[in-house]
Amino acid sequence: MHSYTEENYIKAIYKLSDNGQQEVNTNAIAEVLETKAASVTDMLRKLSAKDIVNYVKYKGVSLTPQGERVALQIIRKHRLWETFLVEKLKFNWDEVHEVAEELEHISSTLLTNRLDEFLGYPKFDPHGDPIPTENGEMKLKKQQLLGEMNTGDEGKVVGVNDSQPLFLQYLDKLGIGLGSHIKVTDKILYDNSLEVELNGKKQLLLSNEVCRNIYLSA
Repeated sequence: MHSYTEENYIKAIYKLSDNGQQEVNTNAIAEVLETKAASVTDMLRKLSAKDIVNYVKYKGVSLTPQGERVALQIIRKHRLWETFLVEKLKFNWDEVHEVAEELEHISSTLLTNRLDEFLGYPKFDPHGDPIPTENGEMKLKKQQLLGEMNTGDEGKVVGVNDSQPLFLQYLDKLGIGLGSHIKVTDKILYDNSLEVELNGKKQLLLSNEVCRNIYLSA
């Protein structure tokens, strides 16, 4: 069992480490969790004593194998709840993140597994992110950021890199959602913005910032 705050730290470290691939510094954690570096240091010592993180002062921190398992279970609950809120309670995809942030801290494994079964064992959440299985396995999609594509490239939207409500609301306004087909018709060298064709009909000019937050099928 871990406290609400501990779980938030564990999840933040996992995400900042690029899904466990690299070490994270305390300032980055403090920025994401909007707290002081000294508070981060105190928590890292506590998590280290519980064998959740590998922590050496003035060096980066990483999750232990046990810490990774905990992180994946938190993420599993978060994404299952997001899926439930969209599919069963008809929330929009920009409304679910904060609610799921609360629900992810429910500790019942039985509830999580029953929720997974009730939803039909979904592999991806409403934002296109993979949902870990009970064993921590994830099915990854072959995907590429729209911003890395060139004129003539095309694919279907399979996910977003930014799930903040304002960004998702903007995509809704443009008519872009999971499954939308996008073809790059021109790349503006001045600022790397893209002219694209949406679903074979609508013409759009997308900024580089937007393009760096949309994943297409590779």
